[in-house]
Amino acid sequence: MDYKAEHQKWCISATFDEETRREARAVTDEAEMEDRFGRSLAFGTGGLRGLIGAGTNRMNVYTVGKATQGLADYINSVCGAGEKRVAIAYDSRRLSPEFAERAALVFCANGIEVFLFESLRPTPELSFAVRNLGCVAGVVVTASHNPPAYNGYKVYWRDGGQIVPPTDARIIARVNAVTSFAAVHRMEKHEAEEKELLHVIGQKEDDEYIAAVRRTCLNLEVIREMAGDIKIVYTPLHGTGNIPVRRILRELGFTQVWVVPEQELPDGNFSTVEYPNPEDPKAFSLALRLARKKDADVVLATDPDADRLGVYAKDELTGEYMRFTGNMSGLLIADYRLSQLREKGRLPQPPSDGALVTTVVSSDMAKAVAAEYGVTCIEVPTGFKYIGEQIRLFEEAKVKNGGKTDGAKGAYEFLFGFEESFGCLAGTYARDKDAVAAVAALCEAAAYYKKQGMTLCGKMRQMYEKYGYYREGLESVMLEGADGAQTAKAVVGRLLQSPPKALGGEEVVAVRDYAAGERTDLSSGEKTPTGLPKSDMVYFECKDGGWCCVRPSGTEPKIKFYFGAKRESLEASDAALEEMRAELLRTAYEGTEEPD
Repeated sequence: MDYKAEHQKWCISATFDEETRREARAVTDEAEMEDRFGRSLAFGTGGLRGLIGAGTNRMNVYTVGKATQGLADYINSVCGAGEKRVAIAYDSRRLSPEFAERAALVFCANGIEVFLFESLRPTPELSFAVRNLGCVAGVVVTASHNPPAYNGYKVYWRDGGQIVPPTDARIIARVNAVTSFAAVHRMEKHEAEEKELLHVIGQKEDDEYIAAVRRTCLNLEVIREMAGDIKIVYTPLHGTGNIPVRRILRELGFTQVWVVPEQELPDGNFSTVEYPNPEDPKAFSLALRLARKKDADVVLATDPDADRLGVYAKDELTGEYMRFTGNMSGLLIADYRLSQLREKGRLPQPPSDGALVTTVVSSDMAKAVAAEYGVTCIEVPTGFKYIGEQIRLFEEAKVKNGGKTDGAKGAYEFLFGFEESFGCLAGTYARDKDAVAAVAALCEAAAYYKKQGMTLCGKMRQMYEKYGYYREGLESVMLEGADGAQTAKAVVGRLLQSPPKALGGEEVVAVRDYAAGERTDLSSGEKTPTGLPKSDMVYFECKDGGWCCVRPSGTEPKIKFYFGAKRESLEASDAALEEMRAELLRTAYEGTEEPD
């Protein structure tokens, strides 16, 4: 793409509004000009995500419209007249309402009926709404937990899950086929409403979503008994979680709930937090300050689109607040739910198998928990969309099996799903991770264990003693610039060519090359299929159960290094993780300058 010619178009063409043309004319730096106008913002397997601004490589109403036109073309190519319905939601980020409305009006101009939420809503509610409203697709405008300068556009399909193969590739092809902004159809809002193509939705959908979340609770009587004794501090980090999280806690009966006032209201600039991500301990600074004042039992934070939940809990041994990783909170909820299902006689037993679903980079403790309760642990590729996909596959297999569950035939009953990146799902009402439901489940567990005289920290220690001292780590390396993707591929390629012989004091016994779909046993040289879809990722298995995995991020300009270890104590496991981290980074960047 001739970036100078493209820049000139954005400066003068009537295709773009005056404010956009003015912003384009203000771009005079050559490097910035090339970055903005030298390539198109890629529509990937999850949709769009990028910096907000004028240009082909930015999030703006024109790139959103172009992506929507391609999605509309695909819907019109595969759906009959009665199926052409799309739901749209958006979060608190800058220009999210404008992007959502532009998408809605492009769909309407293409003869597709749209259900647009009246104001910001969580991503999991969009997932719920797609199926609840009988839509063929859904769109949520969000950049999840990215910094304030970003926005994004995620696409969901008729099962309520994010698009997965082969649908994602077919949609991407249609989006890429739209080569001109002038080719994007658009209808005025009043015309869309007059033709009954645009419907604004809100309260009714909220009520049905919250009711679905409530139905996932297992011990309402315990909550009623103990809710007044559980002190909860919560921050929505200026995002969409404020109203639904407070509502579900109130309806369940929790009365001692404090919301961080500085972070309660929506703010697309996320003024009080550098990085609105509950994975980042710094995001909890205000919440922890309030928690100490209130002597809270649990401290909770949701990201801007309320699909991720971060947790701190008061440790009765130290009086301090202990940070829970995504693996820890996911496993605690999983163990609680499975134990209660078993206690109530509702845990499926073979051949009517239940499934605990997780990802290949999440904690191996999931396998031990599943074994304890006699359920199947299923691993999927990184990304919660693959957990949501399993629910659909289970349902389809159940239909083929005459309505019966049978794990041997793939017809499992979905019991719980979680991933290490702070996402989980209890129930099948939605097909994506849900922080609103995670709050309900976590607080329910806190109430249950408090009745037993135990804190969440005490329960986590009990789980380590029972299942083993599993610990996990993550190192993310930012890859700025146009060549970031090539750098990530080079790192993965270097590790495949020269895999480490040992990590954390453990011999590396096998390498999984997910791009080739092969697992290689290093002692015998035997190659076997990984059993998972191909992706740009390499995984090292160690002799005593340790593991490391490297992959480029699918949503941010970074490469991620994951580590897992199991030793005789938490301290020994943490030491092994640090040794693994140092060794893997040294191997990955051997002969090059290691990034900060």
